[in-house]
Amino acid sequence: MSVPKNCFGYPLSIFFIVVNEFCERFSYYGMRALLILYFQRFLGWNDNLGTAIYHTFVALCYLTPILGALVADSWLGKFKTIVSLSIVYTIGQVVIAVSSINDLTDFNHDGTPDSISVHVALSMIGLILIALGTGGIKPCVSAFGGDQFEEGQEKQRNRFFSIFYLAINAGSLLSTIITPMLRVQVCGIHSKQACYPLAFGVPAALMAVSLIVFVIGSGMYKKFKPQGNIMSKVAKCIGFAIKNRIRHRSKKFPKREHWLDWASEKYDERLISQIKMVTRVMFLYIPLPMFWALFDQQGSRWTLQATTMSGKIGIIEIQPDQMQTVNAILIVIMVPIVDAVVYPLIAKCGLNFTSLKKMTVGMFLASMAFVAAAIVQVEIDKTLPVFPKGNEVQIKALNIGNNNMTMSFPGTTVTCGPMSQTKEFMTFNVDNLSVNISSTGSPVAPVTHNFESGHRHTLLVWAPNNYQVVKDGLNQKPEKGRNGIRFVNAFGQSFNVTMDGEVYNNVSSHNASEYLFFSSGIKSFTINSPEISQQCANEFKTSYLEFGSAFTYVITRKSDGCPEPRAFEDISPNTVSMALQIPQYFLLTCGEVVFSVTGLEFSYSQAPSNMKSVLQAGWLLTVAVGNIIVLIVAGAGQFSEQWAEYVLFAALLLVVCVIFAIMARFYTYINPAEIEAQFDKDDKKDYLEKSNPYTKLDSVSQTQM
Repeated sequence: MSVPKNCFGYPLSIFFIVVNEFCERFSYYGMRALLILYFQRFLGWNDNLGTAIYHTFVALCYLTPILGALVADSWLGKFKTIVSLSIVYTIGQVVIAVSSINDLTDFNHDGTPDSISVHVALSMIGLILIALGTGGIKPCVSAFGGDQFEEGQEKQRNRFFSIFYLAINAGSLLSTIITPMLRVQVCGIHSKQACYPLAFGVPAALMAVSLIVFVIGSGMYKKFKPQGNIMSKVAKCIGFAIKNRIRHRSKKFPKREHWLDWASEKYDERLISQIKMVTRVMFLYIPLPMFWALFDQQGSRWTLQATTMSGKIGIIEIQPDQMQTVNAILIVIMVPIVDAVVYPLIAKCGLNFTSLKKMTVGMFLASMAFVAAAIVQVEIDKTLPVFPKGNEVQIKALNIGNNNMTMSFPGTTVTCGPMSQTKEFMTFNVDNLSVNISSTGSPVAPVTHNFESGHRHTLLVWAPNNYQVVKDGLNQKPEKGRNGIRFVNAFGQSFNVTMDGEVYNNVSSHNASEYLFFSSGIKSFTINSPEISQQCANEFKTSYLEFGSAFTYVITRKSDGCPEPRAFEDISPNTVSMALQIPQYFLLTCGEVVFSVTGLEFSYSQAPSNMKSVLQAGWLLTVAVGNIIVLIVAGAGQFSEQWAEYVLFAALLLVVCVIFAIMARFYTYINPAEIEAQFDKDDKKDYLEKSNPYTKLDSVSQTQM
């Protein structure tokens, strides 16, 4: 074991561990930020397959910590496990970076891989190695850091876990900003593509740096030898205790203080005591997945909520998926504040703010975060358009002709002037729907069309007997806060439109294109048609597109024969600002700081020396179970209102919070080191007595004399 060197009262070795964790988290989150787009745009997978593989990979990353903990505590020890699996991890990152090189199989240099299966195979190998590496070292690094502290350094050790968590989030924040910027660069040997090799290569390089930094500190670390296959012993001891208890369930056998004491006939008291420590903590873990069930929804439900909001906050504009960085930014700010200001203030007030009390407060704050999310959702719902349900249809009339047109619907009649539309979509029952068109001096013409229930339709009219019914295809706000744009052709022949790199092919005369979707901003579009003379301008700009809107651009002809676009709003842009999400992110982040950081430290401090990695893995396993809870609750309860789902999750966590508080009330804190030291003392005493039997005999003889 090395002699620890100190710096500012901390072991110098922990600085290498913190830098190692920062680089590793940068590597992991940087790679993970690219995966979905890599699956879709490079490998050509659809949304469902890409999402399934992505979540399978993430789940694997939280299941492999058990394997890493077993290897560390039973076989290699924490240091060798971290080094070995970091090498596997680095190889995995390099493999997935190589898999993204387009020129690897692009033998004909046409910009498309000739053998996509090679890239898929390399990607899967890379992801499996990464999952094995990141999951395997995850429980070992934090426990190894805790091992570097001496007895009496509890305060420094607690602060280390805060700094450790800060490093995790700093790496995550920087990588999720930097790697997408690298992806949009263009690179390639024979053809220029989105630069996935660079975007994946930087995380691979950071993982190599992480490994090198960790190995450099080798001479300063306190390293404890593994104590055999401890999990096998634990399982056998628990199994024997249960069987022995069942065998002696008769009243004639006296009760024992703890159910594990029924293993005392076969197993030594030290092992039984260590297992008691672990099972008591594991019992407290039972309610914890509910916290993670809420916490991990910031990447799903909360991001979807942001897509129905406006990203303009003052002079800046952010995208819905960028709101997740608020959590990482707040973590970087809140961890030092809570650790250096809040906890000392609570201590000065004379309050005993124990680890389990902190975790209870964290669960309560997370519950309140979802109450805040529900309130925001209610405000959003007030602004959302109403879409048809069940047997309903919605119709909007758009007059692209030169005369006034009158349309009669069940219970209402509307008149549209030239190049105008009805104010909003009108809702009707499809079974009772009849539509007629008329204009001055023309007979009434019925609209003969089989309207599809549950959908919006646009009735394009330009003369009583000339109309076209278009099914809009939008039954919700555009996803990810994007804007839907379609074009209506009022020319005599079909034309093509190119907008921001997207092409609307062959938009036929007096008909509408499908919607294509664009991010916010002003977009340019070009109209190509044989009817447009070379003297006419054919390049135009949209108005400023905000978030979540939909527009129809009617391309009509001016008196000089040149094209003129007219914009009509189909869905109004989002009006509720994303800034309203900041309070819920703040509450959730505060909950995370007092829950997650404390949980890491608590798991370490209450674990016996030979099971610290196992308990860290158990802690990480609660994250995986939390994600499963989300799938079960969201799948079982089909909520018509999103705010109701938020309230349900808040209520569930509040109930779990109360249960956890009661469980924590009856938990007695222990010092595993003191208990194990007492066992060592007793073992030493027994050894001396066995090796020198005359010591006891002499003391007896002297007493008798």
